[in-house]
Amino acid sequence: MIARLTNRPARFTANMLLAAGLALLAACAQPFEARVQSFQSMPPAQGQTFTIQPASPDRQGSLEFAAYSGLIATELQKHGFQQAASPEQAYLTVLVDFGSGPGRERIATRPATPSTWGWYGRGGWYGRPGGWWGPWGDPFWDPWNQPDVYSFTVYPAFLDVTIKRTADKTPVFEGRAQTTTRVNDLPSTMPNLVSAMFQDFPGASSRSAVVKVPQNR
Repeated sequence: MIARLTNRPARFTANMLLAAGLALLAACAQPFEARVQSFQSMPPAQGQTFTIQPASPDRQGSLEFAAYSGLIATELQKHGFQQAASPEQAYLTVLVDFGSGPGRERIATRPATPSTWGWYGRGGWYGRPGGWWGPWGDPFWDPWNQPDVYSFTVYPAFLDVTIKRTADKTPVFEGRAQTTTRVNDLPSTMPNLVSAMFQDFPGASSRSAVVKVPQNR
């Protein structure tokens, strides 16, 4: 009996550590995902100049807009465009809108904690600490080890990018990237949304796809 009592906590601790390790690996492996929709008739990149403006005049001079437009400018430069010295000299005008919405509740399930049923001696007894055990115990079925149903809050976020020829205001690119996150933190989400928007830019003439961005942390 002393041996049985000694083994139970060790087995339970090992199961809990295994579950925690698997959960940590799963969280680290999941990339950021966004739904990206875009339409384009962009000219081939040949160093055309661009300027970035907020879609809403209320954001003119905003520090938040300046931070996000810097991310977009970097992506456009990677794809062969150049930032104009002034808006008047820009061949393309890039209009940017962004935001996040109120939280929404979601319901999900997750596997239960690994069962603590186990072998406790030569008598062939399977047991659960603190519960009833006997020779009828089945190590592959556990009525207590059912999936856990839980709720959590997600927050939608979006990025809209419209590119027009400055001379005649004709749109040549219209794109939207949207996602949901567990934390209402737009400054942390926006770099991933920008990366998703400009992945394979400008893309097909009509695109709707889930884009995955590897996580660096």
